[in-house]
Formats: sequence, structure tokens, C-alpha cells
Amino acid sequence: MNLRQLPNLISLLRILLVVPVVWSLLQGAYTTALILFLIAGLSDGLDGYLARRYQWITRLGGFLDPLGDKLLMVCGYLTLGWIGALPGWLVGTVIARDVIIVLGTLSYRWLIANVTAQPLLISKLNTGLQIVLVLLVILSLAGWLDLPMLVKGLMYLVFITTVMSGASYVALWGYRAWQQWPTRRRGA
Repeated sequence: MNLRQLPNLISLLRILLVVPVVWSLLQGAYTTALILFLIAGLSDGLDGYLARRYQWITRLGGFLDPLGDKLLMVCGYLTLGWIGALPGWLVGTVIARDVIIVLGTLSYRWLIANVTAQPLLISKLNTGLQIVLVLLVILSLAGWLDLPMLVKGLMYLVFITTVMSGASYVALWGYRAWQQWPTRRRGA
């Protein structure tokens, strides 16, 4: 195996970990779910570090890394919502934001031009808060944390940053589309 593919292999591992994380949550094996979620989270940092440090950046990695992140978070939120550990309004907001961003990206690519992913600062903050919330909820479910006010406050913070992040992407890419649209129509 070429070492250049190591970050991609780690990203694949994170994608494969989604199923046992979800299964563990559904079975009430919260400690196992927590350990697997932590491994998946650490793998996200490791593959990114290796890719940047050794310039092992590949097009496949540019696809696998965000796919693994999104699968882990979307499945984590849906599962925690399913078992009643997260409220439906929060799960719906998180999922709706991602659906809007994906549909907007596909529309922009189809109607305007290719899209180069550029995470916004508010999006990075939102992702970090979402991860911390999942960890705290699983810790609570496992009986290792009893701070319901902290978890509830974090839920509202995740909600606010999710809405701000989604609105920022819509405004940014909507403005870019509005700027490009006359050029695109003349070229067609």
C-alpha cells in the first residue's frame, strides 16, 4: 500500500464505524458507542493531519473525509433523536441545514459552475459544537455525566449556530450565483 493513501484508509475506517456507533446506541451500549465515536472523531483529526503534513492530499480524500464526517454526524443525530435523547426540533434543524447545503451545492454546480468546498468559520464552530453535544449526550446516557442544564444550553447553542451557518452558506452562494448568472446566461 502506498502511504499516500493512508489518510483515505483512515477516512474509510470512520465511514465503517458509523454502523457500529448507531447499532451500539440503539442497543443501549452507550459506553461502546462513546468509545467508537471517540475513535471516529480522533480519526478525523489524524487523517487531516497526515494529509496536510505530508501533502498526501488526494481528490478521493477530498470526497471521503467530509462524507465520513457527515455520515457520522447525521446518523448520530438521527439515532439520538430516534431514542429520544435529542429533541426533534434540533435533529430536524441539523438535518435540514445539511440537506439545504447539499441541494444548493448541486444546483450551483448544475446551473453555474463547479464548487470548491470552503468551510466557513461559523460552520467549523457549529460542527465542533455538534460533536461536543453528541459526546455529552452519550456521556449522560452512559451515566457518566449529570449536567442536564449544560446539555440543554448546548442544544440551544447548536441550534443557533446551525441556523447561522446555514443562512451564511445560502447568502454566500446565493450572492455568488446572482453574480455569475448573467455571465452564465450570455455564455449559453
